[in-house]
Amino acid sequence: MSQKKLLGKLYARHIIWLITLSFLMGTLFLVAYYKVHPIFLSAPLLMLILVTIDSFQSKHSVRRNYPLIGRLRYLFESVRPEFRQYFFEGELDGKPFNRRQRSIVYQRAKNEKQTISFGMQDDPNRIGYEWAAHSVYPKKADEKKFRTLIGGSNCLQPYNASIYNISAMSYGALSKTAITSLNEGAKLGNFAHNTGEGGISDYHLMGGDLIWQIGTGYFGCRDEKGNFSSELFAEKANYEQVKMIELKLSQGAKPGHGGLLPAEKNTPEIAKIRSIQPFTTVHSPSGHTAFSNATELLYFIGQLRELSNFKPVGFKICIGRKDEFIDIVKAMLHTKIYPDFITIDGAEGGTGAAPLEFIDYMGMALSDAIVFVNQTLKEYGLSDEIKILASGKIISAFDIAKTLALGADACYSARGMMFALGCIQALQCDSGKCPVGIATQDKSLYKGLDVTDKRVRVANFHKNTLKAFGEFIGACGFENPKEITPDFLYKRVEHNSNQNFTEIYYKDSIKYNREEFMNLN
Repeated sequence: MSQKKLLGKLYARHIIWLITLSFLMGTLFLVAYYKVHPIFLSAPLLMLILVTIDSFQSKHSVRRNYPLIGRLRYLFESVRPEFRQYFFEGELDGKPFNRRQRSIVYQRAKNEKQTISFGMQDDPNRIGYEWAAHSVYPKKADEKKFRTLIGGSNCLQPYNASIYNISAMSYGALSKTAITSLNEGAKLGNFAHNTGEGGISDYHLMGGDLIWQIGTGYFGCRDEKGNFSSELFAEKANYEQVKMIELKLSQGAKPGHGGLLPAEKNTPEIAKIRSIQPFTTVHSPSGHTAFSNATELLYFIGQLRELSNFKPVGFKICIGRKDEFIDIVKAMLHTKIYPDFITIDGAEGGTGAAPLEFIDYMGMALSDAIVFVNQTLKEYGLSDEIKILASGKIISAFDIAKTLALGADACYSARGMMFALGCIQALQCDSGKCPVGIATQDKSLYKGLDVTDKRVRVANFHKNTLKAFGEFIGACGFENPKEITPDFLYKRVEHNSNQNFTEIYYKDSIKYNREEFMNLN
């Protein structure tokens, strides 16, 4: 460091000390000679204490070199996200969801105006821009057909699911009022609510259809050693509200990564729901203990199907190594055990907490993953047996149409439903201090979430999003989601060049025309 800069720092520190002592002496003078109330000494004394602490501590160089003033750096850093979101963020800048996306969810949840004025804000000439080819012969889509029957030849209790449902979010990660609102909203709107891997709580049993997710911790169906318990599983799987069983192999935001429930969060209520001992630290392993290869996975799925009296059973996966998924498909043919559905979670999926490396650099994007799974199932002749569900940043009618066009049969949304509850994207899900009472167990925060209001907003968001979906596909000439094909969607791949999704995603396989694609589906 140059002598000039070093002197600058010394001068800055000395000036701060001089100002602090002068402030103190001046206040003492006013108290002594002008009988000013001694309480006014509290400000200079506090200032002196902070300057002293900052000058002699060794953990923060900024505070040591610039006592008191250096603290402003941490203050500004703490409020930066809020200032950026409310004052500086453009309509299309925010991440993971921009203001335009959040606003449309709020408007649909509140049944408010959902129209935009004065033209588009996105740039249709940018590389990566996606758009739909409309028809000069628009049709009216039939909303009664916005459902799909899930259940293959081995299933005795198929479920007629909405094409848009609530994705996996556990009680514990979300508050009791949030879970209650989601489930009651699902009941009002006649769509499904995925429990997340944290087990079935009382707040999940408010009348909404459930998809019970079983994770690596087997919460709600585990013995004292943490292994799968067939007795506990059979009991809960046969609840009337449980319509499907989803075995979670991995999730998009942190594939291959387990979880941790700290002892302080493991309350007696949580422990009872998860079949664990209260006030103990519980690890969710990165992999399952009930099986260790593709064949064992299929036999385990067969076991779950029998224990649930043949309800639809499937698994959730974020695609990583393609060869491992192909091995699972081959094992299906070998064992003749076919899951009723496969949930594909894209790498863009969300989570309350995960390492940066997993969130940003692990797993396959949703579009690529759907195409790969769709092609693989067709190649091995299993597409009639297995439905494809998809999750990962699906909040608008375009998102749903795009996902179905690529081969999915139905979709999930987690963060979209959280926005409907009032989430403001504060990015504090892992802190326990969610300001709107969604991702927290702090009673002073979650009691501010009014269930009677929020359940209606969840139902409204679902209803209005599917209404927009119907208008969207109708404008493109479709009456039924099953008619949607990838060739009606386009992406700008380079300047002055667009390709439809068939050309982009199916270029290395059969080039389906519309009739062939519809026949295959």
